[in-house]
Amino acid sequence: MRLLIALLIIIYLVGVGVELAPTIQTKWNSASAADLVASIIQDLPDAMAWPARLARRMSDHSDHI
Repeated sequence: MRLLIALLIIIYLVGVGVELAPTIQTKWNSASAADLVASIIQDLPDAMAWPARLARRMSDHSDHI
């Protein structure tokens, strides 16, 4: 059971990282560290909601089949 919970947490955190990757990539070399952190903090709530967006996309896709 602990292994399953750990796996789900890892998948969730990887998904958050994938959602934040474009922000980090665009600001990594061009912005200061403070601007990078501010952008990440601003995008973090949307990034943390990736499972809800995925579920909505999957349900919308299944309606069209």
